[in-house]
Amino acid sequence: MTQTSQRPLRVLAAMSGGVDSAVAAARAAEAGHDVTGVHLALSANPQSFRTGARGCCTIEDSRDARRAADIIGIPFYVWDLAERFREDVVEDFIAEYEAGRTPNPCLRCNEKIKFAALLDKALALGFDAVCTGHYATVVLAADGSRELHRASDMAKDQSYVLGVLDERQLAHAMFPLGDTLTTKGEIRAEAERRGLAVAKKPDSHDICFIADGDTQGFLAGRLGTAEGDILDESGAKLGTHDGAFGFTIGQRKGLRIGHPAPDGKPRYVLDISPVNNTVTVGPVEALDVTELTAIRPRWCGTAPTGPGTYTAQLRAHGGETEVTASLDGDELTVHFTEPVRGVAPGQAIVLYDGTRVVGSATISATRKASVSLA
Repeated sequence: MTQTSQRPLRVLAAMSGGVDSAVAAARAAEAGHDVTGVHLALSANPQSFRTGARGCCTIEDSRDARRAADIIGIPFYVWDLAERFREDVVEDFIAEYEAGRTPNPCLRCNEKIKFAALLDKALALGFDAVCTGHYATVVLAADGSRELHRASDMAKDQSYVLGVLDERQLAHAMFPLGDTLTTKGEIRAEAERRGLAVAKKPDSHDICFIADGDTQGFLAGRLGTAEGDILDESGAKLGTHDGAFGFTIGQRKGLRIGHPAPDGKPRYVLDISPVNNTVTVGPVEALDVTELTAIRPRWCGTAPTGPGTYTAQLRAHGGETEVTASLDGDELTVHFTEPVRGVAPGQAIVLYDGTRVVGSATISATRKASVSLA
């Protein structure tokens, strides 16, 4: 069965100011739950966050969320989690790039803010569940445990960024949009029928706390610039850069290499070394990875025992690939049936058993058949 409850719940609906969370809150209220809306103030200076089409945490978004709550007819509050967000998401993002890794701040926000800080506060205040506009489903298994599954519509599935949730958090999570086969256009049409002004508001995207979308400029402003070398696989210098943190594995554009490769083919970032501030580039084939190690696993239920066969997703909007995985303590070793490309330390790998999310872990190293790239 799905997450639908047989009794009304006290539900705290996280309302970002966008159409998905507004419709999710409206559906929860329509289902008979006692719903309270809350907007998370995540910046000490909201104007520094993205606005309009790109925002999710600005003053403008707060007002949009309040108007939606008024139309739905539910109480509404703004909670200040700016300091917690700065420490757990923004500072983590900067530290990961400084260490040569590629983090996913949305995943970290779900783990540390929406289903840790927010959920803990909600439970302390007597709420039964936190409701969000994510596209995923919580299923009640035969043994009474909760499982996280993909959304009914794979095109909108967001289970990848929720793979960090454990069973306790899933027991108090509600995703009203996850088990309906509706297009985004139909969600907007539903919002319009409900009189929600956010019906035509563009989706938020990219990183909310980087106001102009310039990630490299944001990092340079906090880490400073430090000229280093761009090298080929043999160690020959091809050019310079202003900071290794400005690159990510698999990057092709913006390398500023003054002359083409001998074969005339594009070059890609293969390795980032913050220790000596170098970036190594090479042909696309050198990005092929056959194995990886991941740390800090989080399981959506009981941790697997022994090796297992799964499918894995490596990016929020990426496809699935077949893998075998084994756990040794807190270290996960994953072997790919077919080589995959552009896998970067710091990214999350999420394991699936069919549509069920098994768990998530942070990639710490990647390997080719015989050469280590991290």
